[in-house]
Formats: sequence, structure tokens, C-alpha cells
Amino acid sequence: MSGIEVRKHDGGCGADVLGVDLRALGEGEMAALRRAYADHGVIFFRDQSLTEDDHIAFARRWGEIDINKFFPHIEGYREIAEVKKEREQKTNIGGGWHTDHSYDQVPAMGSILVARVLPPAGGDTLFADMYAAYDALDDDTKREIEGLQAVHSNAHVFGSKAYYDNPERKHFSNDEAVGKAVHPVAITHPLSGRKALYVNPGFTVGIVGKTKDEGNALLQKLFAHAMKPRFHCRFQWRPGSVAFWDNRATWHFALNDYHGEERLMHRITVKGVALH
Repeated sequence: MSGIEVRKHDGGCGADVLGVDLRALGEGEMAALRRAYADHGVIFFRDQSLTEDDHIAFARRWGEIDINKFFPHIEGYREIAEVKKEREQKTNIGGGWHTDHSYDQVPAMGSILVARVLPPAGGDTLFADMYAAYDALDDDTKREIEGLQAVHSNAHVFGSKAYYDNPERKHFSNDEAVGKAVHPVAITHPLSGRKALYVNPGFTVGIVGKTKDEGNALLQKLFAHAMKPRFHCRFQWRPGSVAFWDNRATWHFALNDYHGEERLMHRITVKGVALH
């Protein structure tokens, strides 16, 4: 662990990890990263020099890789999804608050994003802390959501006639791979043991046992709460930057403020466990 420092990131979530080379991690350093990841939900690294093989090797230190069913893969590396916006494109990927893979029966643990090509300005990513969002709920709302289950779906995003079924992103649509899952509205996080809010605007579409209107009213209340800026942080990408977020403890939002410029990121997602 010599030289490693975990420093709370500016804003309401996340931590910067300093003094570490992700290509050469000893067991002590991995233990420190696991604790920082469990505590903070998203950890940020600067000045890394990861090849595609290094990226995959780091991800495998955390668990089995989840091969993405919708994003294109980079040539020769099916484990790595390409997150790209071309100069002429207007839409971006991830341009709204969401949690990756909440629509899977066993949601992904986390995603490791590596910057490859960045615009001269813009393209930051916002993160939101769902530990803090849960903790800040009033007692009546905590009682209201205790034991409730939420429905998550990706059909409206990746299905035919859905958000990504447009001239810029037609290859993202995959009706055979769309899915639906049910998870607790508030989970006990499998790593930290803390309670976290586990609904998100991108993929949560209803509440089990409530009418559509009742479910939507509760979800909108929870979304508005978690969107409060005090729970958020903003990560400004630079060459060599890496972000590793926990999908069970955070939301994220890729800002689309760099029209006319290219942005290319490489993403690997790590499989998780069933949520309770």
C-alpha cells in the first residue's frame, strides 16, 4: 500500500485514488481499492497508461466480465464495449441519469471506463451517491419503500422503435436481448452492508403492487430527491483518466456538451450478484 492515497472527490460523491499504477497492483493495493470502492461507490484514477489487455486484466481482478449485448465491441476485444460519439452525431450514449444493467436479473457490479479520445472541452460525467440519497430520506419515506420491489426494463431504450433505434444508433437495437427484472427499491449493498436507493430514471418503470399512477408518483418523488445536487460529483476527463463506478451504489450521467467533436471511451462491465 506504499504511496497510495484515497481522497474524497470534490462534490457529493466519489473518491480520487492517488499513487497507484493499475497495471501493477499488489494484494495490499487491491485491498485498499476494494475498501475505497465499497465506501465511495465510484473511484477515479489519473495518469494511467492502460492498453486494452491491461484494461481487461484489471477488470478480471474484480470478477467475471459481462459481455455487453447492445454496444459495439472494439476489434479483437469482445470484452470491451465502445462508447463513442462521432463529430457529426448529435446524440450521445448515457445522456441522462441511469444505472447500468439494472434491467438484468443479476445486475452488473460495476463498470470501468477508460478515456481514449476526448473533446477539447466538455464531455464530463456526473455521478450521484445512492448511499447518501437513501440516508437523507425522511423516516416516513424509508418506511414507505421498505420491502417494496421495483420493475426495471430496457425495452424503451434498446428495443425496436426505442431511444437508440435512430439513424445514429440503429445497431444498438436488439429485441432479442431486451429484458425486464424486479429488484428491491432499497437494497442492502453486498460489499458495504449499507442501505442504498436502487431505482433510476433510465430503466426503472414501475413498482410491484402499485398502479401505474401510484408507482410513477413514488418513483418521481425518489428521482427528484436523488437528483439534488448535494448528492452529486462531476468528473472532468483527461488523457489517462479511468473511472470505476458501482452500479449498485451510484447513478451516472454523460454530459452531451461537445457537439462537433469526437469522444471515445472504452468500457468493461463486471458481473455482480443478486440483490436483496
